[in-house]
Amino acid sequence: MSIIVRVYAPVHPTEIGDKVKAAIANIIPVGLHNQDSGTPGVCGEGDIESLRKLHRFLRDAQILDTARNYLISGIDGNMTRFRLNKQVAYVGKVNFPAGEESLGSIYVEISAIDHEELLKIIDWLAPETVDGEPVMEIEL
Repeated sequence: MSIIVRVYAPVHPTEIGDKVKAAIANIIPVGLHNQDSGTPGVCGEGDIESLRKLHRFLRDAQILDTARNYLISGIDGNMTRFRLNKQVAYVGKVNFPAGEESLGSIYVEISAIDHEELLKIIDWLAPETVDGEPVMEIEL
């Protein structure tokens, strides 16, 4: 399975860059570097292994339906985009913000070779549920 996970988060003057990096690493561990052009921030790229923590957090927090809705609504061709709350991620939890946040969010983009592979990733990360329990778990 060939996917690319891209992560970006702005670092505002009132924030500490290392804390923003820690927030990202808590949920989606990727190699991060500073982005100095445009809005200062941190960004990085990973693969399917980078999503394993998120996979576990979604189950622990029992938010599979919410996650699935965000992942599906963010689909554009062979990629999906979604945001995570930075402050919540810093304490090791997952939250999908409803709107723009004053300090900005963690922006995540998952790209697959084709649309069907992307749907398989979404089914793995956040499967359909009945009464909050996954209908079928797949292994990747």
